[in-house]
Amino acid sequence: DLRDDGGDIFGKVERIRTRYDVTRIEIARRYSLGYEELLRVNKGVDPWLPGEGTQIAIPGQRLLPPAPREGSVVNLPEHRMYYFVPPKKGEKARVMTFPVSVGKMDWQTPIGVTKVVSKQKDPPWYPPESVRREYAARGETLPAVVPPGPRNPLGGHALRLNIPGGAYLIHGTNNPDAVGMAVTHGCLRMYPEDVALLFEAVKVGTRVTLINEPLKMPRVDGEVWIEVHPPIDNQGQSVAVKLEDFERRLDTLLGAAEVAINWDIALQALRDASGIPVMIGLELAPEMPAVPSPDAAKATAVAAR
Repeated sequence: DLRDDGGDIFGKVERIRTRYDVTRIEIARRYSLGYEELLRVNKGVDPWLPGEGTQIAIPGQRLLPPAPREGSVVNLPEHRMYYFVPPKKGEKARVMTFPVSVGKMDWQTPIGVTKVVSKQKDPPWYPPESVRREYAARGETLPAVVPPGPRNPLGGHALRLNIPGGAYLIHGTNNPDAVGMAVTHGCLRMYPEDVALLFEAVKVGTRVTLINEPLKMPRVDGEVWIEVHPPIDNQGQSVAVKLEDFERRLDTLLGAAEVAINWDIALQALRDASGIPVMIGLELAPEMPAVPSPDAAKATAVAAR
């Protein structure tokens, strides 16, 4: 459920204890998280078998992406899709969110606004010539068509997007361990159970917005929040968010408001790029002092804009 006041934050961060035989990939799939998404917030934990009683953070709190709340919005650095369920009279606004794999280096997923033009269950895969050449360079031969079944990399569901220059799909997979990574040839790959839900919910003609926004930064109830993901450069590689980009965005967001910003927290969030929302500042009420006392707000800077 989304907030009644339209605020851009929802969900919560949970913490669980693992059993000795549960893998991190099993945990990621159970909570509809991407592998890298779970890895970033659980540094120091064994990436394959966390072990008995290990505490694992489940990053379920999110800031909505800066795009219209219509159809599906895919944020490439986040490796995540948001589908805004068409509201019915008397019901709360809702969003469905799923991890997705996106295009790898030299095979980037295009950004822009498109739509779903067709849906197909148990789709055959027709490997493009460029993909067949890539496989051939590794000494592997791809057939002209891969029929439905366990060897088909599209899985059991596919939604075709209206993007010129290639066959761009939202589809399932026969390799769910790689969901949430930059590993595709430009398509959006989902867990089989997630794409089955999306397939039933989405109609042909649904808007799909693809954005590249590593830094989400809204104001909610007088608070300033940021959520940082590793940006993707022109070669599809993850890089760091630039401080000047953050400061420019912050100036735009705050305008003439007087806000106390904790720069220690903000800079740490930029460095970590964990994907977990962090509250970094508070709007100052007219009666509040311009500079907080040291006891009340250590390491806090005031940005008066």
